[in-house]
Amino acid sequence: MNKQNQILIAILVIQIIIGAVVFWPNSVSQAQAGPLLPDFSAANVDSLSIADGEGNSLALAKSGDDWVLPEADDFPADEAKITPFLEKIEAVESNRLVTQTEASHQRLQVAAADFARKVDIGLSSGDSRTLYIGSSAGAGATHVRAGDAPEVYLTGELTNWDANVQPSTWIDPVYFTVPQTATISLTLENVNGKFEFTRAGEAWTMNGLTEGETLDTDAVTRLVNSLSAVRMTRPIGKTEQPDFGLDVPHAVVILETSDETYTLWVGAKNPDDDNYILKASNSDYYVWIAAFTGDDLAQKARTDFLVTAPEPTTAP
Repeated sequence: MNKQNQILIAILVIQIIIGAVVFWPNSVSQAQAGPLLPDFSAANVDSLSIADGEGNSLALAKSGDDWVLPEADDFPADEAKITPFLEKIEAVESNRLVTQTEASHQRLQVAAADFARKVDIGLSSGDSRTLYIGSSAGAGATHVRAGDAPEVYLTGELTNWDANVQPSTWIDPVYFTVPQTATISLTLENVNGKFEFTRAGEAWTMNGLTEGETLDTDAVTRLVNSLSAVRMTRPIGKTEQPDFGLDVPHAVVILETSDETYTLWVGAKNPDDDNYILKASNSDYYVWIAAFTGDDLAQKARTDFLVTAPEPTTAP
């Protein structure tokens, strides 16, 4: 055997060794593929804690048979939105190994201190599971890691968007609702005055119109429609705080139907996102509503409800 053949054989042996080192762990993982979270069932989950990489978090928990937001005085959560998320987690398998090196965790956003989402799951047995949901490698390919395990896998079952930390994702965001056609009178009071409207049949009238003023019925209808289903950004809780600003509210709305009278108080404005506190007389909870909803009620003026007279034309 000449020297050249010996070199070629040595190179081949080295390649075989390298291949074994690179691919052997993956082969083992493939043989052991199964649920990423062993002994996990969506039906046996009692609590969830979801955190993102920006310091935001959300807690969900079972109270009896119902899901609630414990940090908002057990505001009701929507099981129909929670169960599918848990079933997606249950379906994640360890059959698409990406890496076994901890040095890759930060890059893939599944590190213990640097992640896209971290989901802590409490089970009815008293055990817990942790799932890191990281970056995407393309359609149907999200990086995931379980607990303290070094292995990172790809899954098409869920993305980090499924683990949203916004409370509105997990609840019915409609805080106050009344059929638009049921409202027979409406009063809005804010810094610009007090505006009273009454419906007779299908027609709205406004108290205090002066000669020459014409009510813009479309403006009233838009206001009534907006109040028929007021959406929240998130619930706060049942206890009023001094900084809620409800002792001197930005606006007060009174809606009267043939059966009941409702009052809405628009409180303090959040300087960070311009959202407003809202309290409805038929709810125990205080909530945040979007800035545009609060602004619409707090800033409405008399002229917003009047038909604007056309400007006189000047003859050429």
